[in-house]
Amino acid sequence: MARILYIEDNFDNRLLVRRILMASDYDFVVEEADNAVKGIEMATSNPPDLILMDMSMPEMDGLTATAQIRNIPELNNVPIVALTANVMQGDKEKTLEAGCDGYIPKPIDVDRFPHEVNYYIRSQR
Repeated sequence: MARILYIEDNFDNRLLVRRILMASDYDFVVEEADNAVKGIEMATSNPPDLILMDMSMPEMDGLTATAQIRNIPELNNVPIVALTANVMQGDKEKTLEAGCDGYIPKPIDVDRFPHEVNYYIRSQR
């Protein structure tokens, strides 16, 4: 059973992702944090198999949160995948430079999304 932590401030996005992943053929458990600070605390106290990170959140954005997570030794092997509506030229590169291992643009492809998540879990850092 793979544990996924989804850090996202938008309730509807969290609900959609949780439903898609839990209805998939994969054995996913989805935990949620509605802000980056809470997400970092959750990841530190109980490291997940994968972190899905929204890039545009109030207070602390996903780039900053990713950089902070990458400085926590216990989380070095946890893949972080940007799940973001930031799709302008250069946005993907910014997420990778901050420490993300992958980039999935919103809106997500409902059929492909569980397979993408599983790919990143299987190819852990």
